Order: sequence, then C-alpha cells, then structure tokens
Amino acid sequence: MPHKSGEHFAVFRGLDGEPHVLDAYCPHLGANLAIGGRVVDNCIECPFHGWIFSGKDGRCVKIPYANKVPEFATTKVWPSCEVNDMIMVWYHCDGMSPAWQVTEQEGASSPDWTFRAATEHFVSTHIEEVPENAADVGHLIFLHKPSIMIGSDLRFTGNHRWAFFKHTWEAEWQPEPEPNRHCSVLLLTHHVLLFGKHIACLDLHVKATQVGPGIVMMALSHAIFGKGLIVQSVTPLEPLLQHVVHQIYSPRKTLSLFAKLIMWAEQIQFERDLMIWNNKKFLPNPLLVKEDAAILRHRRWFSQFYSQNSRKHNVQAGQLDW
Repeated sequence: MPHKSGEHFAVFRGLDGEPHVLDAYCPHLGANLAIGGRVVDNCIECPFHGWIFSGKDGRCVKIPYANKVPEFATTKVWPSCEVNDMIMVWYHCDGMSPAWQVTEQEGASSPDWTFRAATEHFVSTHIEEVPENAADVGHLIFLHKPSIMIGSDLRFTGNHRWAFFKHTWEAEWQPEPEPNRHCSVLLLTHHVLLFGKHIACLDLHVKATQVGPGIVMMALSHAIFGKGLIVQSVTPLEPLLQHVVHQIYSPRKTLSLFAKLIMWAEQIQFERDLMIWNNKKFLPNPLLVKEDAAILRHRRWFSQFYSQNSRKHNVQAGQLDW
C-alpha cells in the first residue's frame, strides 16, 4: 500500500482472517511485497523470487531454490490491530512498542449499525493544526456560523441571501486523566437559528473523543434522527501533507438519508477549515487572548506525541529548501 508516515507497508489478510502488516520491501533484493505479492496460508510470497514470509513474526519460511532458510532471513512486522472497521498500524519514530489501544466503538463494530458514507481530503498543513480545531472555540463562532447552504468557499460566506439561517455552537474541550492521558474529549452542541430563533428540535449533540494524534470518534445524538458515529483519521503523508478521512455510521433501522445529510454538512464545514489550513502557516508561538486559553492547553496535551527524534519542520530565513 502507499506510504504512510514515511513508510511503505505490505498489508494482507491471512487465510485465518487475521490482518498482517509487514515492511513492503523484501529484504532479499528489495521487491515490493505489496505489488504482485501473493498470500500463502498466513504468509506473503515475494513476487520476485518467491521467498515466503510469515505474517505473524516476519520469518522467512521458504526459499523455493534454497535447501535451507537462514535464521536471519526476516522482515519487520509492524504492530497493528483491526478495530472500528479499520486496520491501524502503530508508528513511533523511536521504535517504541504500543503504549495504548484504540477502543471499539459500537457504531463501527456492531452488526446493528452500518457504514453510510465517507469523505476524503488532502490537507497541506501541520499535523497538529487539524485536531487543534477542537480547542479553538473562536473559529466556531466566526468561520462556521454562516449557513452551510452558502457552501465552503470563504469568498462567499458573507452572502446575505442566507442570513436568516445561521449556526451557533457550544463547545468545551478537556484532556482525559490517566490512564487515558492520550485521549481528549470535546463536548459540542450545534444549534440552528432561523430568523434569529433557536430551533431546539434541530440541536445536534456531539461527543468527540480524540485517541492519540490522529483518530477522532464523534458520537452524534439528535432528537429526531437518533444516533450516529463519525470516525475521523488523520495520517501524515509528508511533513506538511495530511490525509484526512471521515466515515459515518448509523443504526441499520434508521434512514441513511440522515447520515448522508450530516456528512454533507460536515464536508462543507470541514472544507472551510481546509481553505484556511491550505493557505496558513503554523505559528509555534501564536498571539493569543485569554479566551484562547484552551488552545494552549491543547498544545501542551498534544506535545506528548512528540519525542526527541520526531521530525521537525525547520526553515531557515533566506533558504528555499527544507
């Protein structure tokens, strides 16, 4: 599969149904196991010379033209798990073992729920910018107030034709205590205003739980349409390029139209952020006011996901290369 976090993976499901993630490149002569490789039992066969590697421990179990397989013939097995309808790979720049797990969510794992829709975006920004939105209440009040009917192009969100239809937000972000220090929670309530009047029956309540630097589980609750779940994943492709996917699930007994409507609205609002992110720069020491205190708390919380060897984006004045 394509590189994520600067790595290339060979991801396959063995005949026992278990997923496995190995280094993509065969240690023999560097062929890509993910391009033309073949699953053999619970192993993967290299398309170049037929070397077969175990998905469980990365050992080479067969070389078709050799009498003996040397003990050192192994490839890297990446820690992975299948959870919430996704195969997740643990990556740490220092090679540390997994320190926490992503918990199952009913909406993504229960047979009573089903996948409804997804969106995919590529964002040219620092990885920290995307989750930092959870703590940035000020941008909700301004950027996301205009009606979704206006669209996502910020040049037109001041259109007065839809001034009678606005969005307001109540939001509170907090980090979780130990042993869930790697998690944080955003409690969000979305209101619709029509001609200045709050339409209470349209309120949408969201509990967004962030797990680690790149996974967010958004549990939705609506008085009319019921429950839903949006799973957001942010995967770094390059220092300033993130791959963001949103997937929405809802109970099978509910109409899929509600989930698709929510995803449509989410996409419009997200693409407003996208227009900002793609044209801004990351400020490590921003100018803030006291109402922005949650942003500083979020940055302190997010700092746990960096280590001494984390890649840093440093551009020296007067230089164009980085």
